[in-house]
Amino acid sequence: MTFIGKYDRQWIGALSGFVAPVIISLAVWFFSRDGGSLTGYFNRIVEADILTHIISLCVFPNIFLFLLFNRLDMLRATRGVLAITIFWAVLVFSVKFLL
Repeated sequence: MTFIGKYDRQWIGALSGFVAPVIISLAVWFFSRDGGSLTGYFNRIVEADILTHIISLCVFPNIFLFLLFNRLDMLRATRGVLAITIFWAVLVFSVKFLL
């Protein structure tokens, strides 16, 4: 089995589509934390009413994962990234319009 065939799984795409925004959000917190804690940073984001903006920016790297998996012809992994990106979009819309 080749490398691409071995990792062409939907759950691998879903996992990478979920983990990439979490890593990006932690990087954003690390570079803009001003000595505060993660909960303090989260509270500032909620108070400033920019939570949906931050989530949307953190999900942006999923486009690159989608294009990479598509270019490598890993269509099952591409499907997983797309599913998780749709999940993130539903989360953003529900936070924006329900809270």
